[in-house]
Amino acid sequence: MGDRVQHKKPSMSAEAREWLEQETDAQERRYAGIVAEQEALTPDREQWYAQFLEIVSTRGFNVTGDQRRVIPEDELPTRPDRDDAMKVVW
Repeated sequence: MGDRVQHKKPSMSAEAREWLEQETDAQERRYAGIVAEQEALTPDREQWYAQFLEIVSTRGFNVTGDQRRVIPEDELPTRPDRDDAMKVVW
């Protein structure tokens, strides 16, 4: 099989490599900050879940126009056994 363009990696200058490392470090710091913020929201998120489930089981939600549907207790979802610090919906 012959040489193909996609198999050849272009050389990177020292300046470009340094810039790439700086950008990667900056993105990892931003990501760590986002993760910390999400984890700090965990107690609030638990409260939001409970409020949402109470609202849909008592007042219901709009299906279409002025029609509302109340979700009975047996149809409410049960909380899955997993950590959802980075997930808003479960």
